[in-house]
Formats: sequence, C-alpha cells, structure tokens
Amino acid sequence: MRSEPTSTDTQVRSILLDIEGTTTPVNFVYKVLFPYARMRVEDFIRSNWSSEALSSDIARLAEEHSADLRRDSQPPAWREDRKADSVVAYVHWLMDQDRKSTGLKSIQGKIWQAGYETGELRGEVFPDVPSAFVRWRDRNRTICIFSSGSVLAQRLLFSNSTEGDLTPFLWKYFDTTTGPKAEPESYRKIALACARSPEEMLFVSDVVSELDAAQSGGLETALCVRGEAPLPAGPHRTIRSFDEIA
Repeated sequence: MRSEPTSTDTQVRSILLDIEGTTTPVNFVYKVLFPYARMRVEDFIRSNWSSEALSSDIARLAEEHSADLRRDSQPPAWREDRKADSVVAYVHWLMDQDRKSTGLKSIQGKIWQAGYETGELRGEVFPDVPSAFVRWRDRNRTICIFSSGSVLAQRLLFSNSTEGDLTPFLWKYFDTTTGPKAEPESYRKIALACARSPEEMLFVSDVVSELDAAQSGGLETALCVRGEAPLPAGPHRTIRSFDEIA
C-alpha cells in the first residue's frame, strides 16, 4: 500500500525531519556512529579535560547524574576525587541505556567531528533524501531537522554525507536543548522559532510517540516506515519514501 500526497501538503510551508530511521539508516547510527564514539570517549574526555567546551558538557552530565540519583536509576558513582573516571563511567552507562542525554550527545558530536574531518566517517542518507530536498526547495518548502543528536552532529552528518554536502538545503536545526521529542511543547517552540503556525509544519519521524507529541502540538505528521515492515494503523499518515511527500 502506497500513501498518496494529501491536500495537507499544499498548506505545509516547513518540513521538520527526524534523522535516525527517517533520513538515515538506523544501522549507520548504531553500528557506525555509536561504536566510533564509544571507542574514543575516554581518550577524548581525558585529553580535553581542561577545555571550556567540555566543562559545559560535564556540568550538564553532573546535573543529569543528580537527577538519576533522585530517580533511583542506580548510575555509577560520581566521585569528585576521581572525577574524570566518574565522567567516563557515567558516559558509558548513558550509552548502555541509549539515553537521549544532552551532555552525552554533545560529547559524541565533538568526537564525530574529528572522524568526519579525517574522512573516517561519512554520513549516510536514504537514496530518496537528496531528490526530496531539491523538490521541496523548488516548491518553497523550508527544511528543518529535529534530532536527539546535537546540532553539531546533525550538521556534520549532512555536510559530509555520501550524497555530498546537503546543508544548503537545510534551514534550521533543533536538538534536545529545545526540549524532549516526546513533549508537545517542544514542537510549539520549533514552530515559533520558524515563524510558522503549527499547522504549516509537517513532522516526519519513524517514532510514533514523537509524532503523537507533534500532533498534540498542532503539527501535521507523517510516520516514516522504511523497508518492508507492515504499515501500521493509527492517527498518522504513513509513508515509505519521501517521494510520497509532494
């Protein structure tokens, strides 16, 4: 079953895209990016310990660690007398939890930056993505990204993609500093930042809880189901390809 373009496409002025499973294969994130960062995170933290940028990330991690203690999530101990060891252990723990941590995502983005700069990493996108970007731009639709990965990581992926530099097509980037992806208020903030009414924005993601939040925030939504997985029933328009978004 193939979803046809709908009349809502004509009122949409901005298209807001998730990355993982939507523009980019999940395997690239979990089998390339995450292992790359994990192998290098301890060396990165120790070698950049005194930098101002890392200090900001560590401050965020300390706040998140305190919140985990209050929730009794049983994170590894945070010891001021062995702070670097504690940060490394906590970052590994967050990775194991697949936590959408702002501090973790910021550190990962900095590690990936080095990989992209050396050519060890190249961002993967689905084949329909570049042509969709061209089509949407030609039809005066602005394109934005909302991902749990940091804005830096987003820019790196699209500027160093296997299809070339795609950042000229992208207008704005949003990460968890805007708010959680499963909260409607995050999408209202994004619409405001884009000077759009919510109904003028279409959010495309492969995660239903995110789409539910966007829909509650007033946005149009589309569930992106890549591959041969069955198309689920539900309140969201379902697509298999960006070709289905006019």
